[in-house]
Amino acid sequence: GNFMNHKETHNKIVTLTSLALLTAIVVVLQLIGSSFRIGPIPFSLVLVPIVIGAILLGPWAGAFLGAVFGVMALSGGISGSDVFTATLWSFSPFWTALTCLLKGAACGAVAGLVYLAFSKKQTLACILAAIVCPIVNTGVFALVMLTALRTPLMQMAAVYGWTGSVVTVLFVTVIGVNFFVEFGINAVLSAAIARIIKAVQRH
Repeated sequence: GNFMNHKETHNKIVTLTSLALLTAIVVVLQLIGSSFRIGPIPFSLVLVPIVIGAILLGPWAGAFLGAVFGVMALSGGISGSDVFTATLWSFSPFWTALTCLLKGAACGAVAGLVYLAFSKKQTLACILAAIVCPIVNTGVFALVMLTALRTPLMQMAAVYGWTGSVVTVLFVTVIGVNFFVEFGINAVLSAAIARIIKAVQRH
């Protein structure tokens, strides 16, 4: 039985090392992420390591990496480097914190679950996981913005001169470009992600 224990220990070490590495990548991408901007909206590659973690290590790892991403996004809001999150934070720290953590953890966990659901067709599973991640990330955000954080959204709309209903403001200004960029990045990179996963899982 000793051999099995050794193998299990080895696997745990590999898992933890992989998780640590992916966590570091998430942190770094979040730190430099705000330097990639399209207009006022920062877009990021941060969902990519989250998806890779969710696929390789499972939904729990995706949720963990997503939560790290949420904490980073939140700290950007608290420190004021992310103007949008900072504005939300000043209005409602609780809902802002909850949203950041929830959307991150959810997009990672769902990516992992989607991968497991389709894992018999590996490439498809990787692509679906990569695509569902930004959808969930944005979806959770949209739900909270339209409900709990509706007021600050409308206040910001007034400040920035955005017009239209709360839904229009949310989808056109806040989510619009950002979502399509993140969705595009993940869709384009999903095939590459699938290749990375295949290469890693061979060993």
